[in-house]
Amino acid sequence: MKVALVTGASKGIGKACALRLAKDGYTVVVNYSSSDAAAKETLSQIQAAGSEGMIYKADVSKLDQVKLMIREVIKAYGRIDVLVNNAGIVRDEYLLMISPDTLDKCFELNVKGYIYCAQQVALKMFKQKSGVIINMSSVSSKFALAGQSVYSATKGAVNSLTQTLAKELGAYGIRVNAVAPGFIATEMIEAIPEEKRKAYVEQIPLKRFGTADEVANMVSALVSDQFAYVTGQVFVLDGGLSL
Repeated sequence: MKVALVTGASKGIGKACALRLAKDGYTVVVNYSSSDAAAKETLSQIQAAGSEGMIYKADVSKLDQVKLMIREVIKAYGRIDVLVNNAGIVRDEYLLMISPDTLDKCFELNVKGYIYCAQQVALKMFKQKSGVIINMSSVSSKFALAGQSVYSATKGAVNSLTQTLAKELGAYGIRVNAVAPGFIATEMIEAIPEEKRKAYVEQIPLKRFGTADEVANMVSALVSDQFAYVTGQVFVLDGGLSL
């Protein structure tokens, strides 16, 4: 049995990753922080795909909650083979409007949350002498978008973190890579006014938004043995936006 933990997996990219890993034969732990109904729906779809799993409510920016979650997963399944660090937050604010609350929330979830989860999962992967960690980054880490200085800073940190963890953990058989999606058709994009959406599409060479399933396909490939010799890399999935 192979076990995958996906954070922020009740909807969007996290949900797509959880479902794809279930189809790949993983037992999937669906972490979420608020949407009980959505998390249960993700789990029921995992079970419908013929796989097993559990839901676990935890705020990954809180170390005590992360420790408890990992303990419960190990108690239930005995191992963790894959961690997808996906739970995150976007708050677009121009420099002069950035509030301390935005800074704190974004860095706590997008950076500290990733570190806490990687730290606690790595402790278990050490014993297995194997494991894969995928950090969800963003094209914003490489491509400047006005109003996203805080978000970009957190995702730039994720890229650097990915490289350093790859170097630290490689000797233990643990690979660490990042996926940096561009504009993906999720609820977040749908909330943007139509005119603005059209303007965004115009900037993309492939002239469309990506899908959550396309991101999940990349995650699926990266955790597989096909990419057994790849670590410390950031894979951009943006339809050419950042070119």
